[in-house]
Amino acid sequence: MFCRFQEIVPLNAGNVLVIEDNEPAAKWLALISQAINKPGKYSPEDSDSSNDGKHGKFACSEAKSNMNYCLVASKQMVGIFLSVWVRRELVQHVGHLRVATIGRGIMGCLGNKGCIAMSMSLHRTSFCFVCSHLASGEKEGDELKRNSDVAEILKSAQFPRICKSPCRRIPERILDHDRVIWFGDLNYRVALSYQETRSLLRNNDWNSLLERDQLKIEREAGRVFNGWKEGKITFAPTYKYSQNSDIYAGETVKSKKKRRTPAWCDRILWHGNGMEQLQYLRGESKFSDHRPVCAVFAAQAEMNNRYRKACLGADSRIPSDELIPQRHSFY
Repeated sequence: MFCRFQEIVPLNAGNVLVIEDNEPAAKWLALISQAINKPGKYSPEDSDSSNDGKHGKFACSEAKSNMNYCLVASKQMVGIFLSVWVRRELVQHVGHLRVATIGRGIMGCLGNKGCIAMSMSLHRTSFCFVCSHLASGEKEGDELKRNSDVAEILKSAQFPRICKSPCRRIPERILDHDRVIWFGDLNYRVALSYQETRSLLRNNDWNSLLERDQLKIEREAGRVFNGWKEGKITFAPTYKYSQNSDIYAGETVKSKKKRRTPAWCDRILWHGNGMEQLQYLRGESKFSDHRPVCAVFAAQAEMNNRYRKACLGADSRIPSDELIPQRHSFY
């Protein structure tokens, strides 16, 4: 199981240029642990045989008897934060934990934008989790900056060499891994005007809106994420909301300069065989101007020439009525 956050601290000069504030990350780790280790929830005995494993990261010292999931590792880069958790009985099968970070923010190198990538093996299968915050902006051509961010991350992210065994290949690049999941605020927008988007949302015409989704257009043109997959989107645009409301921010902002066209900025993609996406949902937490997105995957892990299926994202399918809103209008 993996959890990601963007902008867990304000992206001000102090956090970007001087020293980042780690206190929010520690608080989030405590909250995540409480949530996934609630008594009676996420119990291995409640899983069926096809979901008898979990992928994530572990800190063995935290593998207490009352914890079903433990933290393997976490990393913060300014406002980006990634943590990976694994079910207690799988900790002994997790290895080769490594982290790489790429800054793509101010001056093309600072950490207010960019990615954290975590590499690990489960049994004999390698996994990589990439949490990114790509270039913002909804002007024409800004999508090319996001494409450039993805290309640079794939080119530059490199994990330390830790194993010299000639009989075991330990991946050093993101695409060297057997299974990769890339997620975060990818910031791709909708290639329509605010008024056109507003009209389609009023009519709940999400299909027409998705046809103008920049990420879909760029992928189909072969300009970004070649060979990657994304599940079918069946939820409303996740950005930009007014604080603590279900109203898109454009309706409450008088200045056109501050107005943002609703878009599916928050996405989850995957690369490699042996993975199946079971769910692709959005949550309804209102403390951010984004709505959170989550996914559940079934993934195979090789065990001495045998494969074991594990579930990435949750112990079982998430009740859709808890997370998915009914198709609602622009308002």
